[in-house]
This record gives sequence, C-alpha cells and structure tokens, in this order.
Amino acid sequence: MTVLVTGGAGYIGSHIVAVLAKSGIRCVVLDNFVNSDPSVLERLARITGAPVEHVRADLRERSVVVDTLRRFGVTDVIHMAGLKAVGESVGHPIEYYGCNIQGTISLLEAMQEVGVHRLVFSSSATVYGDPRYLPLDESHPTSATNPYGRSKLHIEEMLHDVARSSESWHIVCLRYFNPVGAHPSALIGEDPAGIPNNLMPFVAQVAAGLRPELQVFGNDYPTADGTGVRDFIHVMDLAEGHQAALQALPNRPGWEAVNLGTGVGYSVLDMVKAFEQASGVAIPYRVVARRSGDIAACYADPALARQRFGWHARRGLEDMCHSTWAWQKMRRSMV
Repeated sequence: MTVLVTGGAGYIGSHIVAVLAKSGIRCVVLDNFVNSDPSVLERLARITGAPVEHVRADLRERSVVVDTLRRFGVTDVIHMAGLKAVGESVGHPIEYYGCNIQGTISLLEAMQEVGVHRLVFSSSATVYGDPRYLPLDESHPTSATNPYGRSKLHIEEMLHDVARSSESWHIVCLRYFNPVGAHPSALIGEDPAGIPNNLMPFVAQVAAGLRPELQVFGNDYPTADGTGVRDFIHVMDLAEGHQAALQALPNRPGWEAVNLGTGVGYSVLDMVKAFEQASGVAIPYRVVARRSGDIAACYADPALARQRFGWHARRGLEDMCHSTWAWQKMRRSMV
C-alpha cells in the first residue's frame, strides 16, 4: 500500500503520516506549503527514521497530481489539503471554493485517469450546522453556515455522486470534531500562522507568555458554566482513526460519512483549567461578547466509527493538554 496524503505537512496530515509510517505504510506527501512549513518534513523524518517522500504542488496542477500518482504507484489517497478558517472563509469565499472544491475536482480527475479509487476525505462536524439534537450522529441533517463548512458539504455531496457512478469507488468522509494535542515526541503539533483561530493553541500561547490573555466569547450559554462546549479529540486518536478507515476501505465500496470524536463535551473553562494543571501556569482570561454564529454545544456520537472500523478515542483531556504544552515549549526552542 502506498498512500498519497494531500496536505500532509499540515497539523493533522503530519500526524497521519507519522502514524501510517510507524505501521510500515509508505506515504507520499503532496503539499503547496501555503499553510504549513517544509521543516515539518524534516521533523517527520526524525520521527519515522526515514526521509519523507514529497511533492511540492497545488492540487489544481492536475498534471502534477497525475504524475505523482503514477510515479509513486499510489494505491490510496487521504485528502487533507484545503483552507480551513471559518472567519477567513466569510471574507474570501472565492478563494475557499477555488482551493477546496476545485482542488478536490482536480484530484478526482487525476485519480480516475490513473485508476486509483480508494479515498479518505477530511470532512468536518461543521457540515451539521446548528445542532438540532445531541450527541450528533451521522443521520443528523446537514447544512452549512459559512463558506468553509459549505465547501466541505459540497465536497461530501460530490464524492457521494462519484461513488454512485461506479462500483470501483471506495470513499469515506471523516467528520472531525475539534482536534487538539500533539505527537508524543513534541516534534510536530499545531502551529498556526498569526492569531490562532482555535482555542487550544491560543491558550498555549497565553501560557507561554506570547499573548496577554484569552478572550472567552460569552459565558451565558445554557451549559454548566455558561461557556461553549465542544468535543475535543486528541490529534493522535484522529490520526489513528484515519489508519483504521484506510484499512477498512478495501472492504467498504461506495460512500459513507463517519464521525471522529470522543462523545464527551468540554467547556472553554474546562479546557482552561485542565491546561493550567498541565502547564503549572495560570491562564488569564476575559469574558467578552459572543461571536456571531457560535453555538452552545457540539459533541459527537462516535458509535459508527467503532462499528465500522473498530476505532475509538483512547486519550483523555490530560494527555491533550500535556502534549500541547510540550509541543509549545519545543516550538519556542526552534525559533
């Protein structure tokens, strides 16, 4: 098995490569490094013990994708590449649709030309929109409230159509909840450019003294402490979920969407307290107005992943926070 990991130098993609390589699966990374750093590949080589085969290209360069699939003898694809910031997508919808949707079409055209028909797609819990009930299972109605989420939903629908067109296609869409944490080596982790869009890297930067305080957007939600509740999943569990999906894929023709989450919701203040315990550093925070579009709570029903792939999340909140803090300290030493 040779797996092409598009966006494999990114936060989640790099952890997937680390997990797959450890199990002896050959990985080829295709990345344009718009939202990642080539040095990640050097650190991945230290983790895996071998250089990471890679191609620097945009997915929309279809001829390059075709050449990559053929040259490396790719049998399976994990499609991670894409733009992913909700707020940014609202201001730049054309860029998001161009990168995410056109990029996926180019990839599918290349796969079809070469005869590669097994695909694991990086989707998102954003396709559920504002939850009508909790926990969220895969039968929950889908919708989108921003261009990023809409691009994921359009791609899911497109992949469903592709799978219906021929029995040769084996496609699974993995709907992520909130990835956090880092590799146990502390050599790779979430490294956002500029102001972090996600809670955990922002908290880590406050703990490291890089930012003065955390802004908590609202404390009047109908939750236990009034702050928003989310399903945080360790990135290593998420990566192992991809490995499990990949191994099950040959026996699962057609299309399916599967949640990757823990089924447990933690509030913003839960995360702050847990990170204070892990780091030994007080996290100053200030409550500000709610953000438009935020919801009170969102967490998964992960039962289908266990049923389909034999997978479930194994790491808890303590490991999420400890590994994030170890990565934050390591990242500062690299600068």
